[in-house]
Amino acid sequence: MNLLSRRELKRLMEKKEGLCVSIYMPTHRIGAETQQNQIRFKNLLRKTGEELIQSELRPQEVKEFLKPAQELLADVPFWQNQSDGLAVFISPFSFNFFRLPVQFEELVIIAERFHIKPLIPVVSGDIEFYVIAISQKNVRLLKCSRYLANEVNIEGIPNNLVEALNLDDFEKRLQLHTGAEDTKAKILQYFQQVDKGLHEYFRNKKAPLIFAGVDYLFPIYKEANTYLHLVEKFIPGNPEGLSIEDLHNQAWSIAKSFFEKEKSDAVEQYRQCSGTGLASTAIKEIAQSSYNGRVGILFVPAGLQQWGTFNYETNEVILEDKATLGNEDLLDFAAIHTLSNGGTVYAVDSKELPDNASIAAVFRY
Repeated sequence: MNLLSRRELKRLMEKKEGLCVSIYMPTHRIGAETQQNQIRFKNLLRKTGEELIQSELRPQEVKEFLKPAQELLADVPFWQNQSDGLAVFISPFSFNFFRLPVQFEELVIIAERFHIKPLIPVVSGDIEFYVIAISQKNVRLLKCSRYLANEVNIEGIPNNLVEALNLDDFEKRLQLHTGAEDTKAKILQYFQQVDKGLHEYFRNKKAPLIFAGVDYLFPIYKEANTYLHLVEKFIPGNPEGLSIEDLHNQAWSIAKSFFEKEKSDAVEQYRQCSGTGLASTAIKEIAQSSYNGRVGILFVPAGLQQWGTFNYETNEVILEDKATLGNEDLLDFAAIHTLSNGGTVYAVDSKELPDNASIAAVFRY
């Protein structure tokens, strides 16, 4: 999986010189079906080439433009090691691809900037949460979103409970009640060291923290913990043999309630603002307002497009029926400028949009 950060998304959102090609497709992770990955991409490249020729590029120019993608097509091991979806971005001066745990619909868009709306659920409008996984031999801190998880290196955290406290077979001692109180006191001391190491990192953060470890350690960790957003539910069992992906999947089953609440709170904020001038479902008004930094919360349908143009000098928005060279998806336009201006974007299924609209926004003023 190629990690997609907010910084990388910001780079993709920037306007480029020349044509920009965005290709999205679903992929298969394992089994004989992985052969379909290469075939699907080959077909999408053929479609891209045809559309580039229609945009008045000569065949030789198209061949040169798509050369990096054709080289990727020939990389057999690459196609056998996929996630759930692939996003590819091609311009005259750049070539990027991301294997992501999101099932994209097939999509090819050629415009004057990259089409980023399908990527939004990966990095925006998404709950941030953390996992502290503690075993006898290791301490890991994971920074997570809905789809991604990265291990964070925090200085000052002792990474081995047994060695840090000179404990031998402390589980057996606890079970046999041999020096149990003394052992628990030492574990508490160790967890206090961990908490101290995390204190500076978590300063001013409000993201949920989920504990992963054997059952009897959690009450001791709670006693040592000073972070106000430790979650009551935890991942039971020894996390030593669990991969980052395993921990992330188990933690998401706990964290998703926080994400759903955040999204439902945003919908409720829209409903409270509806009819007051601080909310809208009008694409023209929302496109203009997003460019001017007025949109605080935006809901867009992940799989739909509304083609049109935006005049940067007059703020005029013109809606069009189909994609042509020179226009763009105004829903994507609104999402890009909302994110660029520090707003929150929820790319959702069209059925989840408030008031059955094609787009909805809450304004800052």
